[in-house]
Amino acid sequence: MTPPALAIDAPTLEKILSEFLRAETATAGTTRAVIGLSGGIDSAVVCALAARALGPENVTAVMMPTSVSSPASRGDAELLVKQLGVSARVVDVTAMADAYLSGVPDADVVRRGNVYARCRMIVLYDVSAEVGGLVIGTSNKTELLLGYGTLFGDLASAINPIGDLYKTQVRALAEHLDVPEPIRVKPPSADLWEGQSDEDELGSTYEELDAALVRLVDAREQPARLIEDGVPEDFVRGIVQRVRRNQYKRRTPLIAKVSSRTIGPDFRLPRDAGMSRDRRIP
Repeated sequence: MTPPALAIDAPTLEKILSEFLRAETATAGTTRAVIGLSGGIDSAVVCALAARALGPENVTAVMMPTSVSSPASRGDAELLVKQLGVSARVVDVTAMADAYLSGVPDADVVRRGNVYARCRMIVLYDVSAEVGGLVIGTSNKTELLLGYGTLFGDLASAINPIGDLYKTQVRALAEHLDVPEPIRVKPPSADLWEGQSDEDELGSTYEELDAALVRLVDAREQPARLIEDGVPEDFVRGIVQRVRRNQYKRRTPLIAKVSSRTIGPDFRLPRDAGMSRDRRIP
């Protein structure tokens, strides 16, 4: 059963996220979106939201398999493309990745997975330049908090409509958006190597992780409170350590301060403010 703190009002959430996509793409001077479509639930939800918010004709979904990708993942992605009517293309990134990986034959599966993820982002940003659309992020709140993603790989994007939704909330929204059942029910996987499973790597189910994270992060409860309530201490401390350790993935690079207005801490503008409110400046 979903904890009350993780329950969503799906129709209202759809309206909020659709308006977010329309407003932020317009601020960037475009109506188009580019999405890496993996066949997983996160990218499926983002693609469905973008199709509803911007129109399927303004959405380009890019499937980027490798030699170790599951054929079923591509099949699920193609099923969603057919349902939504968005533009789609397939770009196999195996050769691009292997051009580098052939020089590091001792790289383990994690390093190889990171290379695949970053090659995919090269493709997405090139397609972005081609079609004049924004790269839309597909990382959820659980992944962002735990650092479960590749920096400058799948964590990269221009805007992200689901970054404040836990995985269990994304699943609920997927059902509301009529994401095909095969995508909604299959075990989550980044598909970076054969047999890879998100929950095996994380060591817990998303339901367990989200139930703890929503208390630690959103409710600002102390770890000791969760432990008092019977949540295993090793599990709680492991989550806290992981959230802290991966803070660097959730922020722009730190800039050494040597001037009076340093980009970041001193010089920040609202997205829609422009460089000046002085109407005399065109």
